[in-house]
Amino acid sequence: MSDDDQKQRLAQLEAKIAAAREAVTPKSHKEEHYSQAQLAWRMVIELVAGLGIGFGMGYGLDRLFGTLPIFLVLFTLLGLAAGVKVMLRSAEEIRKTTQADAAAEDDKGN
Repeated sequence: MSDDDQKQRLAQLEAKIAAAREAVTPKSHKEEHYSQAQLAWRMVIELVAGLGIGFGMGYGLDRLFGTLPIFLVLFTLLGLAAGVKVMLRSAEEIRKTTQADAAAEDDKGN
């Protein structure tokens, strides 16, 4: 084998390695379906929805029964609790998804 043959084979090998690395390179975070900001907005909306629904139910019951704003306060607090519970469930779901993705990448790396 001459030096030109070896250089040509080496260049072909480097091209194959570069192509294989591009195929395995992870996508950037911007290309993911959900960005961190979208997940944060999801949790904020869940909290506000719980508060809004609780407020609306309490206000409606107070108007219906003609009572002091006792139902308003009670249902607003219940709505807050429900919103926090849903937020925590979403955070747990996101954590599990993130851990599963990290484990899958670790398996590919080994």
